[in-house]
Amino acid sequence: QVQVVESGGGLAQPGGSLRLSCTVTGNSFTIMSGGWYRQAPGRQRELVAALTSGGATTYGDSAKGRFTIARDSAQNSLILQMNNLQNEDTAVYICNARKIQLGRQPRDYWGQGTQVTVSA
Repeated sequence: QVQVVESGGGLAQPGGSLRLSCTVTGNSFTIMSGGWYRQAPGRQRELVAALTSGGATTYGDSAKGRFTIARDSAQNSLILQMNNLQNEDTAVYICNARKIQLGRQPRDYWGQGTQVTVSA
């Protein structure tokens, strides 16, 4: 059984930074692609950033220029570096790890989420 484990959430001041990380445990696989999503109370889940196995990145409008998604191959983790955080970035951040399966459709695994709160 695969579990996606996120870490790095917490409290940050406006203008501050946080670094989120997610990895997989259990029936693990090499994370080649995936993304980070977030959900604030009363709002729909939205894409923050995504990374393909070829290294292409996609960012939500709110993340452009401030957040960076990357893969840490040594740690088999997906990283989200968040800089210049603002109050509106407050949300639960959820990691999606995509398992690439040769000859089959990729399979998505989701974490439980990590809370990010931006407040002075």
